[in-house]
Amino acid sequence: MSPSMSPSVPQPEQLTVPVPGGDLAVLRWPAAAPAAPTVVAVHGITANALAWFEVARTLAGRATLLAPDLRGRGASRAVGGPYGLARHADDVAALITALDLGPTVVAGHSMGAWITALTAVRHPGLVSRVLLVDGAVSFPLPEGVGEDDALAAVLGPALARLSMTFPDRAAYRAFWRQHPAFAADWSDEIDAYTQRDLVGVEPELHSACVLEAVRTDGAQVLLDREAAAAVHLLPCPGELLWAERGLFDEPQALYDEQRIARAGLDPGRVVSASLVPDTNHYSILWGRTGAEAVVRRLLEAGSAAG
Repeated sequence: MSPSMSPSVPQPEQLTVPVPGGDLAVLRWPAAAPAAPTVVAVHGITANALAWFEVARTLAGRATLLAPDLRGRGASRAVGGPYGLARHADDVAALITALDLGPTVVAGHSMGAWITALTAVRHPGLVSRVLLVDGAVSFPLPEGVGEDDALAAVLGPALARLSMTFPDRAAYRAFWRQHPAFAADWSDEIDAYTQRDLVGVEPELHSACVLEAVRTDGAQVLLDREAAAAVHLLPCPGELLWAERGLFDEPQALYDEQRIARAGLDPGRVVSASLVPDTNHYSILWGRTGAEAVVRRLLEAGSAAG
């Protein structure tokens, strides 16, 4: 079934949670039953909370899904620095505490996976289980490759977008529809996700992402020792899902069997690490196959936590 034929995504409500520096915007897709589990879901480096739309659709009310816009992104753009993965992890902990969720399941995609692992390590009493989606496992930079070169290679297109302006929303839509990882799966929901990132006034609309936040966080994904160690220090069970293809739908993904094996994950902490076939770095979250794999693990985690 194509995205356009899928049942509609339930509309989330938006709430705010106080954190140092302002109020964090949080989208909430409620469960159909009061006793259903709750999942906190953390987006990637230049994304926003609507990245979890297909997971919300696939959950179909079987769990409450809470997804924050991280500080410096989306409707949390005005929540200023300091940035960094530990700061985001503490914000996630503040969300769990403010809403009195108790130990809960936390999921993270891409950079959000590093934040998720850090949240568990820094606040072990608040996290019952983690799901890491195409992220959280770090590797040393190749010899002779500096931080700036690595950032340019990984974030170059994203950093370029943050410096661009667009005359209207249609122009921003056209920009995103050319992305090789999005084009085949374009839908009204992906459109809403990308439009949530757009702020300003025509003819100078621009991304809501704060450039300083993206640069700071990106450098830590590549180089921060605490962030790299978190997946190896999880105080609760964790699972890793990885995509078959990369950020631009290229054959070489972020992870593969050999890279996962070299990472030396502790099977007592990361209880499973699984490939999700026929997905790229983005469709593992919002494609039908990827969302079903994510939701299956989330519901199993919620059941185990309960």
